[in-house]
Parts: sequence; C-alpha cells; structure tokens
Amino acid sequence: MTRRRIWGWYFFDWANQPYHTLLVTFIFGPFFVLAAREANLAQGLADDVAKADAQGLWSLGLTIAGLIVGFGAPIMGALADISGRRMPWIVVFSAMFVLGAGALWWVMPDGSNLTWALFFFCLGFIGAEFATIFTNAQLPTLGDAKTVGRISGSGFAFGYLGGLISLVFALALLAEQSNGKTILGLDPILGLDAAAREGTRAVGPFVAIWFLLFMVPYFLWVRESVTQRKRPSFAAALQSLKTSIGSLGRRRSLATYLGSSMLYRDALNGLYGFGGTYAALVLGWEITKVGIFGVISVIGAALFSFLGGLLDRRFGPKPVVTACAIGLVLVCCLILSMTPTSVAGIALQSGSSLPDTLFFACGVLIGGLGGTLQAASRSLMVRHTDPDKPTESFGLYGLSGRATAFLAPMLIGIVTVATDNVRYGIAPIIVLFLLGLVLLFWVKPDGDRVVQ
Repeated sequence: MTRRRIWGWYFFDWANQPYHTLLVTFIFGPFFVLAAREANLAQGLADDVAKADAQGLWSLGLTIAGLIVGFGAPIMGALADISGRRMPWIVVFSAMFVLGAGALWWVMPDGSNLTWALFFFCLGFIGAEFATIFTNAQLPTLGDAKTVGRISGSGFAFGYLGGLISLVFALALLAEQSNGKTILGLDPILGLDAAAREGTRAVGPFVAIWFLLFMVPYFLWVRESVTQRKRPSFAAALQSLKTSIGSLGRRRSLATYLGSSMLYRDALNGLYGFGGTYAALVLGWEITKVGIFGVISVIGAALFSFLGGLLDRRFGPKPVVTACAIGLVLVCCLILSMTPTSVAGIALQSGSSLPDTLFFACGVLIGGLGGTLQAASRSLMVRHTDPDKPTESFGLYGLSGRATAFLAPMLIGIVTVATDNVRYGIAPIIVLFLLGLVLLFWVKPDGDRVVQ
C-alpha cells in the first residue's frame, strides 16, 4: 500500500512538470516573447529595444505570479493544517492549472492579446505552484529520514521523464517551424493551421489534458491520513503562521536555510523562466530548436535527479545542494560570456556553431543540476519540518521560494531594459546564487526539527 501511495505521489510530478517544461521554458515562453517582439516592431521600435521590452513584459508576468504564490502559500498551508485536509485544495488549484493552460489556445502570434496571454498563463502557473506546496507536504509521510531523499529525487526524475515525453510529443506533432512543419517534417496534427501558429498554440490545451489524465493515479492511490478535522479559520491560520515565523528566531538553521533557498531557488527559477527566451532572442533560435534544447535539458534533469537522490542518501542533501549551486554559477558565467559571434570575449569565425553547441551543453547542466538542486532542497526541508504542521512548514518553504520570486524576473527585466541587452539580464542570477551559497554555510546538514 505504501509503495502504491509513493507511486501515486510520483504521478503528481509527472502530471505537473509539463507546465514548467513546455509553457514556462521551452515553447510558450519563447512563443510569447517573439509575439511581443512582433507587436513592438509593429509599433516602430528598434529591434534591440523590441526584444528587451518583450523580455521585460515576460518578466512582469512571472513577477506578479511569484508575488501571489509567495505571500499566499504559507497562509493556505496553515489553513490546510488546521482543517486537516489537503485534497480539496489540490483539486481547486488543479482546476486553475487546467483553465490557465487550456486558455493559451487563444493567444495570437501577432501579439494582439498579450494581456490575455499573461493573465491565463499566470493563473495556471499559480495553480501549479500552489498544488505543489500541498503535495510536497505529503513527502514526510512517505518515508523516514534515510529514504525521503531518494523518494524526492526519484519523484523529480519521474516528473522530468513526463516532461520529456510531453515535450517530444509537442515538438513532433504540434509546434511548427518557420516552414510550417514540425521537426519530423509533418503538418501539425488534427488539421491545425500552421500559418496561424495553431500547432504551437495547441500546446496549452495539450498540457491541460495531460494533467487531467495523469492526475488520475494520484487521486486514486494517495489518501490523506486520518486526522482530527476542524473548520478552516483564517484567523487561526494567521495565528499559527505567526507562531511558526516567530519560532524562526530560535531555529537558526531553519531560518538561514529558508533564506538561502529563497535566493538560490529564485535564481534557478530565473534560469528556467528565461533560458528559452534567451535562446530565442540572443541566439536567434526557432521555437522548435529551443524545444530540442529542452529535450536535451530534460534528459539531463531526469538522469541527474535520480543520481542526485542516491548521492543524497549517501552524503545527505546539504553537500548536494552546495555542489549544484556552485555548478550553476559557473554555467551562468559561461552563458553571460556568449554571443552568436564570440565566447568569453574571443571572436569566432562567421557562422561558427560553437555558441549553439555550448548552449546545448549548458542546457544539460541547467536541467541536471537544477533538478538535483530542487530534489535535494526538498529533502533538506524535510529535515527541518515540524511533523505536526507539515503543510505549514512547506508553506514557509514555499514562501522562501516565492517571497522574492519577483526578484529574479524583476532584476532581469530591469537590467535588460536598462542596457537594451538581453544577454546582460542573466547577471543578477549569478549574484542570487552566490548569496544563497553564503547563507547555506550556517545550515545544519541534519536539520533542526525540535524548537530549542
């Protein structure tokens, strides 16, 4: 029964991951900024300015969604712990996911309804993030301190595998290239009109259907623990949350870990949110090529997450988190140094494929190290989790990951617009990773569940 429950929990990651893989990073994100760029060019803006403003608009959407998730997560987590129920909340946020993703079908490639696009993208994104907080809170009930790291890593690996399969399907049968064909040389399926970019637009409904289908094992196999259920009280939730936040003054390891993860996870989300748009705007890649980049990245994420879970069990989560964060700093420095005609300031021959090759390699490392970082971070949080308030604890973890979720997109947007250079926008991500590493120094490897 426990094994089936674990597999049901894995299926949430499988169902949820395509929102981030297909919509945030590799297909819809690049599609959105290219549509925004077209709208800007139609208004007479210079190309560099049109690109910078397009990325600035995308950063605004991610900023707003991040603020809502960050400040709403701990309150909702406290409400769930008081009521003793999580499933009703997961159902509500799942509905937001499906509605937001499905509505992206109506986004126009000429950028004529960008406000519509951002609203529904953010609606689905918020649903996906809130649902994840509640399912993360179930992790401590799936194993003990020795096994949760492996379970967390395997869950991420399984989720990335789902993201990979969904991405391959979308690239092979839906998303069209500039010639109107998919990467297999086929017309988009179901008679979708390539000229109107219906294949790419259909990725939103596809993600919604994928989620509905693969949440079935989750709802069938994951059952809530029998607890004393109380009527949800907003006032009681705020009081419980106030008590939990107040206890941080006596829990140095938890407080510094939340601060550290707040910064490095924000940096990682910045990489995910802007990696595809960077490839489209700086390297001039088509969406299908960005998608192939995504396939390679997701394969790396799945493999690294599984191996990271084994390393977590052998060495503990803190060394894994530290190594991954350092690796991502080096990757960001390499990306920052690249242009279509140079690497690290060294000029290349015209038409050189080296920047593209290096960026593909960076994709493997971003996916692999990023997936491992998230899995190990979830495992390290379990070691700091109050067993009596798991959802509230992960609500605080969600807050630490989202309270400044606006920061990376905002800084990327500010630097990009201020310099009229998309490439320079990645510099703030490096700073956030480094600050997170500094705070990680004071985090206890085995956590501090007991308030002293």
